[in-house]
Amino acid sequence: MDNTDVEQVTLALLDAANDKDPAVQEQVRKSVLTLGKQQPDRVLAMCQDYLLKHPKLVVIHRVVILQTIELIVSTRIEDINASRIKSIISLASDEMTRSKEVIPDWQQAASNILVAVGNKYINDIMEEILSKFQPGVLPHFFVVQTLANLSDSNVYGMVPFLNAILGTMLPMLGIAKQDNMKWVFSSALCHFSDSILEYLANLDKAPDPTVRKDTFCSEIYAAYDILFNNWIQSREPKLRLTVAEAVGSMCHLMPSDKLEEQIPKIIPTITSLYKKNNEHYVISKSLCQVIDASVNMGSRVLETQLDGLLFVLHQQVCSPVDYNDPPTVKNHNEILRSFSLLVNSFPDRLVMFVLQKLENSNERSRMGSLAVLRHLINSSTATMESKKLLILASIRQPMADHSNKVKKRVVQVISAMAHHGYLELEGGELLVRFIVQNCALPDTNQRSQRPTDPEEVTNEALRTMCDNTLHLLTTTVGRLADVLWPKLLYYLTPSQFSNATTPLCKSLIVLGSKKKTNQEPSFNIDFKQEVNLPTPQTLMIRLLVNAAFPFNSRGHGAPSLSLLQVLSINIHPNTETLWEKEIPPLLAVLEESTAESLDKKQWDEKMLKLLSETLAAIENEKWACSLAAEATKYLSTYNNAQEEKSFLYRCIGVTLQQCFNKEFVKKQLQEILLTARHNDAVEREGVAMGIGLCANSHLEGTLAKLEEFGKSDAFKKSPSIFNLLKDRNEVEVEKVKSTLILCYGQVALNAPPETILNRIDQDILRCISKHFNTKVLGIKVETKDLTMKLSLIQSVGLIAKAISVCVMKQGYVFSRKQELISVMLDFIKSEHTDSLRTPVRHLVMSTCSNLMTLEPALTENESFDLLKVCVNSVFSLPPETHTPEKIKDEDLLDPKQRQALYKDTLAALQELLKSVLARDPTPDGLQNVFKHIETWLSSGRDHERERAITVTAHILAYFLDNLNVKNMVSFHNVGALLGRLSPRCSDPLPAIRAAAIDCIYSLLYIQLRYEGFSLDYKDEAVESLLPFKDQLENPDHSVLYKTCSDLTKVMSKRLPQQQLTTLVFMLFEGLVDTQTNCCRASSVILNTLLKNRGGGLQDLVPEMLEVLHVRLQNITEEQVRVAVGQTVLILASQHLQTVINTLINQPLPYDGWTSEMWMALGADPIVATQIIEIVMEKLVVMAPYVDKKEMMIRGGTTKVATGPPLAMTCGLKELLLNGHCQEPTVSLFPRLFSCLTVRLGASVGVSAPKDNNTKNAGAIHVAGVAADALRILLARVQLDEVSKRLEEDKAWDAIKEPSTHIMGVTLLARAMAKHAGPRLPAIIECLCPFLNNIYECQRITVTAFFSELLNHHVVTELMLIDVLLNNMMERVSDPCCTVRMLAVRGLGNIAVGSPEKVNKYAKELLAAMSSGMEEKDDPGKLITHEAMSGLSKVLQHLDEKNIHLLVVYIFMKIKPFLESENDDIRHASILLMGNLSKFGSGEPVFKDQIHNVLVSLLLHLVDPNPQVVKACKFAMRVCAPVVGSEQITAMFQNHLHEDKSLHYGEFINDLTKYLIQDFPGMLNFYHISVIQFFKSNWPEVRAAAAMFIGFLLGNLQQEHFSQLNMPTVTKGLVLLLQDSDPVVRVKAAEAMGQFH
Repeated sequence: MDNTDVEQVTLALLDAANDKDPAVQEQVRKSVLTLGKQQPDRVLAMCQDYLLKHPKLVVIHRVVILQTIELIVSTRIEDINASRIKSIISLASDEMTRSKEVIPDWQQAASNILVAVGNKYINDIMEEILSKFQPGVLPHFFVVQTLANLSDSNVYGMVPFLNAILGTMLPMLGIAKQDNMKWVFSSALCHFSDSILEYLANLDKAPDPTVRKDTFCSEIYAAYDILFNNWIQSREPKLRLTVAEAVGSMCHLMPSDKLEEQIPKIIPTITSLYKKNNEHYVISKSLCQVIDASVNMGSRVLETQLDGLLFVLHQQVCSPVDYNDPPTVKNHNEILRSFSLLVNSFPDRLVMFVLQKLENSNERSRMGSLAVLRHLINSSTATMESKKLLILASIRQPMADHSNKVKKRVVQVISAMAHHGYLELEGGELLVRFIVQNCALPDTNQRSQRPTDPEEVTNEALRTMCDNTLHLLTTTVGRLADVLWPKLLYYLTPSQFSNATTPLCKSLIVLGSKKKTNQEPSFNIDFKQEVNLPTPQTLMIRLLVNAAFPFNSRGHGAPSLSLLQVLSINIHPNTETLWEKEIPPLLAVLEESTAESLDKKQWDEKMLKLLSETLAAIENEKWACSLAAEATKYLSTYNNAQEEKSFLYRCIGVTLQQCFNKEFVKKQLQEILLTARHNDAVEREGVAMGIGLCANSHLEGTLAKLEEFGKSDAFKKSPSIFNLLKDRNEVEVEKVKSTLILCYGQVALNAPPETILNRIDQDILRCISKHFNTKVLGIKVETKDLTMKLSLIQSVGLIAKAISVCVMKQGYVFSRKQELISVMLDFIKSEHTDSLRTPVRHLVMSTCSNLMTLEPALTENESFDLLKVCVNSVFSLPPETHTPEKIKDEDLLDPKQRQALYKDTLAALQELLKSVLARDPTPDGLQNVFKHIETWLSSGRDHERERAITVTAHILAYFLDNLNVKNMVSFHNVGALLGRLSPRCSDPLPAIRAAAIDCIYSLLYIQLRYEGFSLDYKDEAVESLLPFKDQLENPDHSVLYKTCSDLTKVMSKRLPQQQLTTLVFMLFEGLVDTQTNCCRASSVILNTLLKNRGGGLQDLVPEMLEVLHVRLQNITEEQVRVAVGQTVLILASQHLQTVINTLINQPLPYDGWTSEMWMALGADPIVATQIIEIVMEKLVVMAPYVDKKEMMIRGGTTKVATGPPLAMTCGLKELLLNGHCQEPTVSLFPRLFSCLTVRLGASVGVSAPKDNNTKNAGAIHVAGVAADALRILLARVQLDEVSKRLEEDKAWDAIKEPSTHIMGVTLLARAMAKHAGPRLPAIIECLCPFLNNIYECQRITVTAFFSELLNHHVVTELMLIDVLLNNMMERVSDPCCTVRMLAVRGLGNIAVGSPEKVNKYAKELLAAMSSGMEEKDDPGKLITHEAMSGLSKVLQHLDEKNIHLLVVYIFMKIKPFLESENDDIRHASILLMGNLSKFGSGEPVFKDQIHNVLVSLLLHLVDPNPQVVKACKFAMRVCAPVVGSEQITAMFQNHLHEDKSLHYGEFINDLTKYLIQDFPGMLNFYHISVIQFFKSNWPEVRAAAAMFIGFLLGNLQQEHFSQLNMPTVTKGLVLLLQDSDPVVRVKAAEAMGQFH
């Protein structure tokens, strides 16, 4: 390659080096670098010349060129000749120092060149630099900077020069006045010092091992003297920091005596910089170096500076550390390193300093001190060994700090201490206690909205840290095992450590299991010796209570149970076997449960059972008594956890069952009753349950103790009672009585059944009565205390339950039943009606339910009063979410409590109604209950209706489940019940709808039972109701009413005739229900019922229809009106002619009523057939539209639809919607399909008429109406696959718009050909006449339809090809351009649909395609495109004899279209070229033609149109054999697949190698062809052309360059480098990189 070409290209690249696009800049740099690597001398020379010839080049441009020189030098320094190196050094030096002003980017780039050269030619560099570093003259800033950087990059080369450099530099320091010069000298001295230290540290690798520290001492000290005494006080912060950094590095090189002398000055001066600068890291680093140097030389004077130094270091270590800000972290580490250095020289003073600082209560001070202490413990183990006890004593003060940040640091220190043997020493247990205390921290309270502190430590974070620390101490510090075991057990029982239970148990499990497995003696705990530990009984009860609430205190249940199993032998030897069997299944239950899913009641029973079995296994009454006594004492620790305390009372009750010392039991009961906090409801219940459980074994003693306590001072309002109650003087007597009343109820429930009945009246009810301050019988209840009321209600309920269990075994009449019920009802009546605040209602109803089962039965009036009071009291309550206005805050329940209270109250009402119904399970009994609910069902309030229907559903289900029909009696009220309940199936509330279905289901089965069907009989119709519930969840009205209709069919099947009239008239009432939805449902049910059972109501039909006809005009609710209208339409079917005449004259668009009427006409097949034939006949003969002039100055016409055909099309559309018109549509399908298709063609782009008979023309889409009719027709004749395909392809949207109509018709024809082939002959016969129609739009529609049919083989199978081909040949000369285009498309489609016919019609097809390619009247080249696309299809099936002579002719016709700007034409022409190739494989002329277009095809592989790219891949793949190169053929066939991506660069690179190898003689032709594409319209193609040339040049051997016109190539690429598109510029620059 000619040198001038390289130079021209390099010059162009250098010109473009400052391109505005970063990607181009980068590529230019790469290309220059590539050229530079190949020809470093030449390119470097050009870069030099460029800079010399352009002295005024903008700085950024110069910088890019200088950076390129640096890169070339860095990579090829070995290959650059010495003279060039010298000139480069000279250039860089000149560029660096030309401007006296500092211009950083430019001069830094020049400096970098010198540093790069200096790695090899240090002597030459130094010669040049030192020439500009003359004694007595202040050098250029970057001369000094370059020296500093050279000392970094070439330590071994520079250090030998440093002595001389320092000698020259020292006088300069005195004349440096500018801060920037002072800064650069300081920076250089810092680098020099660091280099010398590195050199000295690696003397074994150094070229001159004789160099010593002394060589530099005096110069360094002299420099230090100026820096330290003059510059460090500068006002410029950056300079001060750099001087400080330099001083730190220089200290190691200063003479020892001088350093010793300067220490008293250096340390205070450096430390004073902290106040003046924010960047503390550099200062700390320098200070650390000074300390290091001082310690290394054994400085004595350092001790005199210690106080001030420690003060400053401590200030720094207390600074916040932000781990997102690395300098603060580095600063912190340097400070800690300084402490480490000092502690080895001054251990006592340093440790005392840190420990004294710990006494300071300031948060930051303590945090810093603790950080130092931790560091010293970890890093200076030997030094700290003797200080352990002192540190242990001193750590106590920060342990008492309230700050979580301080606590976190304390935990870190404790962790370090644990690993270094501190915790085994005396006082170590306090550190363990500290960890445990913080494991027990509560959750953080809600934080304020102030900005978040990055160092903030929440309780959760600190707690987690302590959990992890305790775990680590347990598992990784082996020697701590005996420190922690068994002492950690102490922390399990005090309540303040309860939140630490989980980590404590886990650690104890690890420790205990390990000791147990290793059979260590220390596993067995001597509780008498370990006086601080809780007793085995206390431990067991604590862990058992924990287990009863497994998800409290961070999930302490499972760990507590596991620990209990590990401790078994230590608790009692007899427990081991039992617990090994019982505890693992309990743990498995917990593993599968969550707090929500666990059945708490069942779990409590399991825990109490485990306790009971444990006591039985221990078989030691003394142990059990001790357990009961310990547990009783332990009660007070649960004063803040009432649920746990309540459970503990039950545990005490179970334990007392195993204690047979009556006096002891009485004493414990007395203790419980005296110490209980009777004010608390949960505790009262717990006490009662515990005492009740005790009564199971001690009935006599328990009753005696309760009576004795009832007579004690506790019930006399005198001071003595308050002493008895241990100073709890706020306890009210009523609360104590409430506890006793509850106790009696629990005693009744838990006492042995065989002994309790005799005690009910005499002992239990009498005492309850006495405590309630009333005899109950006829005496007004005086107390207003709610607690006593609730206790009484609960207790009576428990007694009733106890009696009902007993009476199963022995008869009993409860004489006080009615009186107790009356008292209960009085309680309900006195409740607030505006809110639900107390559980009185649900407790009263539960109690009454229990009482109902007992004899004697209530009278009818008593039962009525009971139901009325209870039902009204519950149903009238406001909704759950309602909050009464006048209510005290303390009476207000939280949402969860309120929700639970409502739920319990409704459930209790249902149980009560069931218990009433159980006494009289007959239709009358049901009616007696239902009459209290009935009026609530149609309430205007949602919540009242919902309660009523929910309760009704429950009682009907209960009635059905418990129904026992002894005689064949009728269910006389089923009609009335169904009439009331069935409209609710459409209620606005989904819950009401579902419950209504349940009600009807139950009612119909009750009816079947009364008809004599067996209990297990399942009726198919009634069972079909259940799936309706899912349907009714959908709020869509149409779904609801369809479901109501289906529901009515089921009801009508199962309803006795005599009940029908009742039901119908009840439904008439439903039409005016308070809920609109239910009005609608009533109309739907009524309609369906009349259709199914109207035959039995002949006398009522005329009256009903007349009423419905009048209402049709008045009902405003749309859906009710429509439903009633359907009934009217059924009657109108007998007057068809009148209806049709009326409908045709209805205003357009039709309203809903008219549309429904049209649809109804389709119900009769005969009538439907008559109407369809009339409409088809009219549509064919009537004009579809008229042309009207637009009211605009420029003129023009608009197509406006004619009225009657439009009205008929609308009507026909509605008629076809009726499912019953399938028979006439099937028989008339071909005519009707053709008629609607042509009508659709004539409707596209047509607007609706604006006349008196059209209310809103804008609402009518004329083509849309015809399209809808056609769509409905296809559905009606069950061409489902056709419809499905058209929906998927969105054909209906396309077919009715002018711009996409042809595509829509094509999709219609495609679907018909694929899925409705047998119907086509008749359709084609009907459509053919329309091809000669005067309306152009109709010809287009039919031609498009036929054209697509030819795409499918079905037309050949049906012998339709000749008819269609002849029609298409006729249309080729149609006056309409669009018709001609469609005709050519159709002829091309024959090759796809019927390939076997191609050669038969070859002559006609080729003639039509050729004329199409030459079409002159073809504005958008659509016909040309179709002709080329069609010919491509035809060629695939054509015999060679039919095309042989035309190949080159056609090829020549195609060539002009390859570069067409129309993507479709380009795509079609390339595809056609590919398809032609198989016919020219043996022709040399064809091979030449392929080579002529090969470059075009290769470059269009990156065409912006993806379809063109695919076509190129196809064409090149099939043309490959014709090219004449096996390697190129293989490449094309392996890499050019349409569905695979292509790495274009690699592909072109390889291809150019083969082109050079196989066609060297054509290189000139190829590169000239490529250059022509430098001016292509597409930037992608221009870029590809540049790439092609680049690879061609890169792969070309020297001998072939003569075939290339390099000046033209160079000129072309230089122009491309100035292209507007950055991608093109990048590729041009990349190609230029190949000029070497």
